[in-house]
Amino acid sequence: SLFGATVQLFGNIMKRFGIETTFVSQTDVAAWRAAVQPNTKLLFAETPSNPLTEICDIAALSQVAKQAGALLAVDNCFCTPILQRPLDLGADLVIHSATKYLDGQGRVLGGAVLGRKEVVDPVFTFLRTAGPTMSAFNAWIFLKGLETLSLRMEAHSRSALELALWLEQQPQVERVFYPGLPSHPQYALAKQQQKTGGGIVAFEVKGGKDAAWRVVDATRMISITANLGDTKTTLTHPATTTHCRITPEQRAAAGIGDGLLRVGVGLEAVSDIQGDLARGLKV
Repeated sequence: SLFGATVQLFGNIMKRFGIETTFVSQTDVAAWRAAVQPNTKLLFAETPSNPLTEICDIAALSQVAKQAGALLAVDNCFCTPILQRPLDLGADLVIHSATKYLDGQGRVLGGAVLGRKEVVDPVFTFLRTAGPTMSAFNAWIFLKGLETLSLRMEAHSRSALELALWLEQQPQVERVFYPGLPSHPQYALAKQQQKTGGGIVAFEVKGGKDAAWRVVDATRMISITANLGDTKTTLTHPATTTHCRITPEQRAAAGIGDGLLRVGVGLEAVSDIQGDLARGLKV
């Protein structure tokens, strides 16, 4: 389970540069170890994963990387530094889509790569040559967002847990994916390496795509968009948005079904979010 564009990047675009990628189950450390080859240079993990919130054991993967003489990069977009510190757990690089929680209001685009000086310094050479450098205005917006990041992440997490517990009680919901739920397969690991479960909840509705779209179409308050991390709650149908560019076989292998929906829980009252989703779940 990875963000669809990440699968495209590693599976297709990198191939044009002679870079080969081996995909493994993110939660299976033995599979990571078995996939390492003599020329392996980088291990890349997304935790929690998008959209199924799978949790990778960062400390264990850092040992795999060290033994292979490779770097470990972790996409920490869902947690931000407030909820999870991959560098403290042994990662070499941390990647953020700053567009999400670091901004917090869906205003600007940007990203960040962080790590030790000796690891990150070569990135600056690439930035100067290739040009993906952030504008001063966007950087200012992100800096303003950081001022409230801790408060927002705490609020997102509280509401997400409450929403996830409510979704588990809905008869139309097949399954709920949220690291803060005891039913989550990596619940114990999430408690160990994250402060809270975060603000993203995914759930699968009974009835497949048609049932999922009924939920989407019935909402009135929730914003229908592929973005997340906003003050407004967002709702996404991954199979036709964030993961539409990968093949149906790839989606099936990743566990992303047509009935899956992802909620980026905002800062509204949880009862309002529940009420909006309930409209579609009762149709």
